[in-house]
Amino acid sequence: MSVAFAKEESAEAASETILPARPISERINLVTEAGLKMLQEELARAQQAFAAANALEDVNERRRQSAVPVRDMRYYAERVRTAQPMPAPTSNEAVAFGHTVSFERDDGRTQTFRIVGEDEADPSQASISHGSPVAIALIGKSVGDVVQLGQRELEIVSIS
Repeated sequence: MSVAFAKEESAEAASETILPARPISERINLVTEAGLKMLQEELARAQQAFAAANALEDVNERRRQSAVPVRDMRYYAERVRTAQPMPAPTSNEAVAFGHTVSFERDDGRTQTFRIVGEDEADPSQASISHGSPVAIALIGKSVGDVVQLGQRELEIVSIS
């Protein structure tokens, strides 16, 4: 095998292992207590995966196996560092971060979501980011208020 071929192979392997950074939102990183714990757990999981990859003997396989954990460690370390834990709301008078809000859409459907941090948001689990259009429209409003969201109207029916 020629030296040129070996270098090409190494360059190719190296380029495969450098993943682009996970995008980090420009929004303030508000988190619930559970959200902060989740970020810390994800960081620990990435660190464990990185340690396992570093234990591999084959250098190219080590690079491949460590690519995702390295990217995730950078992301979660930054999210933990910038996290701003928010206390649970003390009043249900107006929608705020951490509230669960039910609203009726103008098509008659009722939806309920909890407003949480970006990393913990999961609409399939009834939670949305504080930066989502729905949350932005609802924050600061009270039961009975009607908000315009694009061409739709939402009426707040409960806050808890």
